[in-house]
Amino acid sequence: MDTVRIGIVGFGAWGPNHARNLNVQEGCRVVQIADVSETRLRQARKQYPDVDVTIDAETVIEGSGNDAVVIATPLGSHHNLVRRALLADKHVLCEKPLTRTSEEAKELIEIAASKRLVLMVGHVFMFNPGALFLKEEIARGELGRIYYVDLVRTNLGPIRQDVGAIYDLASHDISICNFLLEAQPSEVACNAAFYLQRDREDVAFLTLYYPNQVVANIHVSWLDPRKVRQVTVVGNSKMALWDDINTTEPLRLYDKGVAAERAYNTFGEFHMVLRDGNIVIPKVRMFEPLTREAHHFVSCVRERRPPICDGHTGLAVVRVLETALESLKNGGRITAVPRD
Repeated sequence: MDTVRIGIVGFGAWGPNHARNLNVQEGCRVVQIADVSETRLRQARKQYPDVDVTIDAETVIEGSGNDAVVIATPLGSHHNLVRRALLADKHVLCEKPLTRTSEEAKELIEIAASKRLVLMVGHVFMFNPGALFLKEEIARGELGRIYYVDLVRTNLGPIRQDVGAIYDLASHDISICNFLLEAQPSEVACNAAFYLQRDREDVAFLTLYYPNQVVANIHVSWLDPRKVRQVTVVGNSKMALWDDINTTEPLRLYDKGVAAERAYNTFGEFHMVLRDGNIVIPKVRMFEPLTREAHHFVSCVRERRPPICDGHTGLAVVRVLETALESLKNGGRITAVPRD
């Protein structure tokens, strides 16, 4: 196709960002925007006077006016909207997480595969310059054998009414861990607390167990005085800190580690040496991750090729989220993540 015509359903938090980034892509044009809020529709008409703006999502999902649809609505509507769009032969980019349940995600994957359509999930950190740089360092072996990953994602708000902090925030960090480690966890343990709402957790702590004895710890909260977006990766050769809020120096590599001084026969001879070397701040070329995500989606649609964050990637995250809630119900017990 010469030009990919895109409709956007949902013009709240992320819809405007998708519209802005898709509109600058070569060979792509946003032609329709739908939302249930008349206030948001007025804003859409003001920003995009040449775009068909409507309160009727059905015309975007099932009409003939577009080739692909972006779903930027609350999680509870994802499965139904994505399913209807795929059945209407539309390529789909859906915000994270893909669905509430793994069964819903698997159904969408099957429909997309049967119709040879692109199904992409908006795990935007797979396009983040800091994450990409860190992934390359890990892949090159610069950090050595990875011991553990520590991730913190906290802020005061926004307080959501549709999901708790686990589905809202931890979905990002699960996708980051899977991306950096090129693996999926086999087990999950989760603890959380409910302060503001009885049925939605405000703060949660997840422990993910990956192959090769790699452990990832995730702390998420929307009830915290500081906005923190940090990932620490500890290896036996080096350690790394990625601070996504620091746009000038997002990454630091620490030449630090611990090693046995020499072979020993008794406990009295046992000594560990702390290696405290240089701290390197590499130059990371910054760009807006959502721009890269938009470019990738349009390219995949034009070339009919699977995206790097396809339905299976989204399903892997949903499985961990489901398992985390199961662990939470069972008092934080370590719980196996299901596999096909």
